[in-house]
Amino acid sequence: MKVLIITGELAYPLIKDVVSNSKEDIIVHIVDNTQVAAFLTPRLIINEVKKCFADQMDEIDMILVPGLIKKGTKEITKELGIPTFKGSTDGADLAMVLDLIEKIELSQTTPADKLINEEKRKQALKFIEDFENDTETIEKLLEKPNNILIRNLPVGEDFPMRVLAEIANAPFLSKEALINKCQYFVDSGADMIDIGMAAGEDFSDKIPELIETLRPIVGDRPLSIDTLNPNEIKTAAENGIDFVLSLDLGNNSDVKEVLKEKQIPAVLLPTNFSQGKSPKSPSERVEAMHQLIKDTEGVKYVADLILDPVNSASIVESIIACNEFHKTNPAPMFFGVGNVTELMDADSGGVNVLLAGIGMELGVSILFTPEESGKTRGSVRELATASKMMFLAKHRKSIPKDLGINLVEFKDKHKRNDIIVNERDGVPEIRQKKPMKFIRDKAGSFKIHVDYATTVKDSRITATHFKKNEPDFVIVGHSAKEIYEEIIEKELVTRMEHAAYLGSELQKAEIAMITGKEYVQDFELFKNPDELKK
Repeated sequence: MKVLIITGELAYPLIKDVVSNSKEDIIVHIVDNTQVAAFLTPRLIINEVKKCFADQMDEIDMILVPGLIKKGTKEITKELGIPTFKGSTDGADLAMVLDLIEKIELSQTTPADKLINEEKRKQALKFIEDFENDTETIEKLLEKPNNILIRNLPVGEDFPMRVLAEIANAPFLSKEALINKCQYFVDSGADMIDIGMAAGEDFSDKIPELIETLRPIVGDRPLSIDTLNPNEIKTAAENGIDFVLSLDLGNNSDVKEVLKEKQIPAVLLPTNFSQGKSPKSPSERVEAMHQLIKDTEGVKYVADLILDPVNSASIVESIIACNEFHKTNPAPMFFGVGNVTELMDADSGGVNVLLAGIGMELGVSILFTPEESGKTRGSVRELATASKMMFLAKHRKSIPKDLGINLVEFKDKHKRNDIIVNERDGVPEIRQKKPMKFIRDKAGSFKIHVDYATTVKDSRITATHFKKNEPDFVIVGHSAKEIYEEIIEKELVTRMEHAAYLGSELQKAEIAMITGKEYVQDFELFKNPDELKK
């Protein structure tokens, strides 16, 4: 296939090198007097091709233009009669595009690298969906001792790790707060929802209402209760709970019979909290777990060897305990990821995906977390994604990289290779000498706010307009652009510095809405890493 690649002067050396080993017949052409390829327009490209390739038009099979040009390529295709598509946003990715050129359907509007990534993502999600819908295979897998059914959800080493999201301190929440928290977790991708009770208290009387309130929201997802209180466990069992957290050597004799009768699975802990006993070493944990399994024979279970926070009892010892237990017992295992993320001052994303990877290698079946602090907000969504990543990696027998699904959110997976600095050579630099003096805009002022919902698509940005310090209306939108265009349309800004300020603040609000960061007008969203070094 003969492919004509259109570019600018600055990107030409990179692209020429990148496509040099392609099996396709490649022509790389620089448009006259164009340094930056992204500044090209369909009309410029049409004129250039007509001028330089008039005698080769019948030989060219395809034209690839820079992925970053603003307009689509429909006009080029129509006028030249040659299929024209957007290439990659980064010239370095053109080799990948050319390798797949006969396997993918390129787009006139979407850059090819994004198209390829989206296709990989679709294929990855379809693989998981097909697996989850393969009822015949699932029935066979559930016959194995390392898998169980919780409500209608298959759980075990042969399935993706299930994410169990805890609504902490549920008895103290209002009905509205309880519903909102549950809906947020469901929207975040939780496979199961947990009702977190209060240690040392007995709220048995509230449990029927808690279950009744949450059941319509969780739907067919399993609903669990997190308590060691026998009265609360019995009440939950009588009111349709699907899963119990937890039984240990101190409370199991009081509740195991009702769990067997109701066929309710339970998490087993190698502890005896009624006597204040909690094993430390891996061998002690495994020995206590085996004793508890024997004591609760007939109860379907998930084993929790207790994942410890870093530098507490020892996260390493707890991981070793999981590994030692799994060598002798194929039963599903439980990983309290929140024990680590909540007790570490770090963003949760990287921690969650690493723990999910360790869990996958150990044979863990359930990843458990609340979201009790700002730094762990989004953990359920992160673990849901991490679980998919590890399931794909496991089946592909690969490292968790280039899977089509990832958790690279605040950094970039690749360094761009087509960012050229020499376009500024010889151009003078100008720096601000003194800040501008503040002058109030006679058209009024704005108070900007983010209304966070259970999903980003349901969240919104609000800009309340003030005239003479009195609010008169609110502009609402889902993006900075929606808001500032309405402000301009209504002629609510008369000073350029005010317009620039509003654009900056609204963009910060949009970033906060997407990332879950707290937005406060006039304050920075992110810390300056240089300041952290001092």
